[in-house]
Amino acid sequence: MALTIQTTPKKDGFRMPAEFESHKSTWLMWPDRTDIYPYGAKAVQKSYVELAAIISKFEQVNVCVSKSQFQNARVKLPENVRVMEMSYDGGWIRDTGPTFLTNDKGTIRGVDWEFNSWGEQGYFPWDQDNLVAQKVLEIENIDRYKCNLVLEGGSLNTDGQGTLLITEESVINPNRNPSLSKFEIEELLTQYLNVKKIIWLEKGIYLDEAGGHIDGLCCFLKPQVIALTWTEDKNDPQYEISRNAYDILSHAKDSKGNKLEIVKMHQPDPCYITKEESAWIDHIEGTAPRDEGDRLPATYINFYFANNSIIFPTFNDKFDKINIEKLKEIYPERQIMPIFSRSILLGGGNIHCMTQQQPKA
Repeated sequence: MALTIQTTPKKDGFRMPAEFESHKSTWLMWPDRTDIYPYGAKAVQKSYVELAAIISKFEQVNVCVSKSQFQNARVKLPENVRVMEMSYDGGWIRDTGPTFLTNDKGTIRGVDWEFNSWGEQGYFPWDQDNLVAQKVLEIENIDRYKCNLVLEGGSLNTDGQGTLLITEESVINPNRNPSLSKFEIEELLTQYLNVKKIIWLEKGIYLDEAGGHIDGLCCFLKPQVIALTWTEDKNDPQYEISRNAYDILSHAKDSKGNKLEIVKMHQPDPCYITKEESAWIDHIEGTAPRDEGDRLPATYINFYFANNSIIFPTFNDKFDKINIEKLKEIYPERQIMPIFSRSILLGGGNIHCMTQQQPKA
């Protein structure tokens, strides 16, 4: 039986591990919203099957599926993928699922944050999404900490050694936590993630629908090594955002007092929604519009660490290969598995947003 723990992870000796540490499994949610994905969500489902199949080569994959799509998903997904029925509103388990924690004994627990559809800007309603974290923890019989901070998993990135990357845009925001000061939010993050050093960046990538998540802008590749999305185009609004982040990270130190190495990963050329793609999206009141010519939040940082591998988004862009080669130099022991991810990107996120790692006990 999964319990709700009344203390805090810091008090109990639990921490948020880095994503590149060993996993027990990966959690995903089957995408089926036709007001978010074009072509009746069939194109994104095809990419999703590819994603699940690749990850399942390296670790167990758990897929949550709505009642109406259960048989469709079970037939299309590989047999070695675990499929279970669950009620939810969207499909971004990175943001609605639990933040898993571990301790020195290998025990796993999870944090259940409050979710309000990225500041009430994504879709309505979101009441079932706000229950996803609890449901996952109940399925796995993992004890739960409930934190009343409005926060999504895509807002967080850690080196697993006490350093947290986060943006002010995604957390210190009137549409998330209007009654909390930066100091109060830091205290909650410290207590519920057991981190010692928080590095605040100002904004996430340009036009991020999630409201400036860190997982589009930068992430730890290893302790002391950070990947940062980059552009040399001074006319691109992303230039100033990335430059500002670079300046902050260049002067920052991790929780152990070490300087940070920054690996620049040049963004793909800007991607835009086409007339056909927009025409094939159902327009429903309460869901963020997807209109022809809207710029998509394309970034290479939104990749996923699986055991012994990196699942990497590609865009048929000249920088695909360049950034893959950079990762191969840093991680020669991991297989780099590219996926053309435009159908996922059309929903407003990418591979990292669709996945949530459960650490190995």
